[in-house]
Amino acid sequence: MTVHLVGAGPGDPDLLTLRAESLLARADVIVHDRLVDRRILASAAPWAELVDVGKTPGSRRNSQAEINAILVDRGRRFETVVRLKGGDPFVFGRGGEEAEHLRACGLEVEVVPGISSSIAAPAAAGIPVTMRGIASGVTIVTAHQDAANDRQLDWDALAAAGTTLVVLMGAARARSIGQRLIACGLSAATPVAIVTAATCGDERIVRTTLEALGHEPVRNPSTIIIGDVAARDVLHDAPELVAIGPDAGEGLTP
Repeated sequence: MTVHLVGAGPGDPDLLTLRAESLLARADVIVHDRLVDRRILASAAPWAELVDVGKTPGSRRNSQAEINAILVDRGRRFETVVRLKGGDPFVFGRGGEEAEHLRACGLEVEVVPGISSSIAAPAAAGIPVTMRGIASGVTIVTAHQDAANDRQLDWDALAAAGTTLVVLMGAARARSIGQRLIACGLSAATPVAIVTAATCGDERIVRTTLEALGHEPVRNPSTIIIGDVAARDVLHDAPELVAIGPDAGEGLTP
């Protein structure tokens, strides 16, 4: 009996790994997150039990302890259990916590990597997160803070790092992110790209500046890319910089 921690990728079912697709087709139970594309779930075996443990923003439903209990229960009763997570299980997916808990309970665990939206979203927009002469590194953070452990981002360090900054789960905090980074020394004119629903049919890409970030609502799920590479589009003609703010006309444009 094995619990497989499987990355579902950024959204498009065509970006599933072959291993993930194979496990979904024969799993007895699939315990999945809220943002996993329904087309991916449609590839499950007819007999599979689908357990939605998605955490809706602002909701206390399905705590991590409850999810762990579900995984242990199903892992002890079924031969093949898939814990399906958006992106990659070990990139802000709590896969490490779940793996440790499952092993402590005597269960076998396999990890099936997936494509994280932290690199898939920029790629979909034609943005190389690292590029010779422009960005020699990339820093990936989540704007969702773990209040229970009082973990806070070091914004001064992020502003001074000189790398491309990719922010996940930052839609609701977009404006404060821009303000904090400017206060910590980044130029207000720093290019920013916002990729919403990356790789999916309703994908939307907006390019703006750090100063204008968050003047218009940012919809979930979005990936925010900050740095000089955010002004690049190596796949298409030069992108138009979108002005966002009180004097920006119509604001966000597709």
